[in-house]
Amino acid sequence: MNVGAVGDLRRIKNAIGVARKVLEHTTHTLLAGEAATKFAESMGFVNEDLSTNVSQALHSDWLARNCQPNYWKNVIPDSSKYCGPYKPPAILKRDGVTYENTAHSYSHDTIGMIVIHKMGNIAAGDSPIPGSGAYADDMVGAAAATGDGDILMRFVPSYQAVEYMRRGENPTTACEKVISRIQKYFPNFFGAVICANVTGSYGAACNKLSTFTQFHFMVYNPLKSEPTEEKVDCI
Repeated sequence: MNVGAVGDLRRIKNAIGVARKVLEHTTHTLLAGEAATKFAESMGFVNEDLSTNVSQALHSDWLARNCQPNYWKNVIPDSSKYCGPYKPPAILKRDGVTYENTAHSYSHDTIGMIVIHKMGNIAAGDSPIPGSGAYADDMVGAAAATGDGDILMRFVPSYQAVEYMRRGENPTTACEKVISRIQKYFPNFFGAVICANVTGSYGAACNKLSTFTQFHFMVYNPLKSEPTEEKVDCI
């Protein structure tokens, strides 16, 4: 029940290290943007240019493709064809809640982790939004979510998965119930959830799409020499 997080951290390479310092040395839960960078510098982290030849080439290619994909909607100019700057039209169309997949939008993400210490303490890590990216409770277990964060964070999926386990659901069922809740509103969302309880049992679930039918995750037991890859069919 303790959190340290940073979001939109700029020019600092070791984000998880800075997040740890937020947990250890402040009463804050989340620091973002330049405030996070200044805090990191005060903790001894190096402010540096994180651009590489590869990242610069990727950015140039993105610009050459008229800034596709991007996540704007209901703006002028047409965000599916042109780069910004964008402005909203005088009257926005209100056709109810819709969601469209953006091509090539699944090429990057955070890395979600759940760790159970031999003494029973549980930690989880992912994006900096507590309860959405990750959530942990030593009395129950933990969960982490991955995929379209803009959709996932509206349902606080990691928190909800832990609450399902608190009620007695096994980790797999807890993950499946979370995915099913989101499917009711966004049937075509891209996402998955992993869950583990205090006994060490674990499970996962994902939303089935034409381009995403199976979710792979790694399991490491310190009593074994190598981590093993697990996979689950999406629902």
